[in-house]
Amino acid sequence: MKRRTAIKQLFILAGGIAIATACDSGRNKASIALSNVDFTKDDEELLAQLVESIIPETDSPGARSLKLHLFVMKMVDDCHSSEDQQAFIEGLKKSKTIKGKPLAEVQNYLTSLEKEDKFLDILKRRTLMGYQNSEYVMKNKVIYELVPGRYDGAVKISS
Repeated sequence: MKRRTAIKQLFILAGGIAIATACDSGRNKASIALSNVDFTKDDEELLAQLVESIIPETDSPGARSLKLHLFVMKMVDDCHSSEDQQAFIEGLKKSKTIKGKPLAEVQNYLTSLEKEDKFLDILKRRTLMGYQNSEYVMKNKVIYELVPGRYDGAVKISS
């Protein structure tokens, strides 16, 4: 075998290995890129189920259809301390027992958690924040008045 052919085949083999490993690495990763916290696809699905139990779908879209679980993941990753992130991950791991259960059971699980539970506090605050700032709420629920707003010069002041 010639040296050039051997080197050429070695580079082809190394390139093939690099491409194959790059394609396989993201199967169980979350759908958004995070820098501090590693969520798996299962964690993302469980989180979607939990936020859906906080804001279920009725005549208006629920938390899952508004993708609030992605908002919660991003806020936990960007805006919380490492202690809060660790508490959130531990609370999410404890919640794996309710994965795939009906909505009523998930809601009962969340109400059974202690009120001082850090995981529940972060989950509720960030879910509600995401809902209040969602495109659906801002376009359909909030009544917007142009600046400077309404002027009513005949308001009676009671003492």
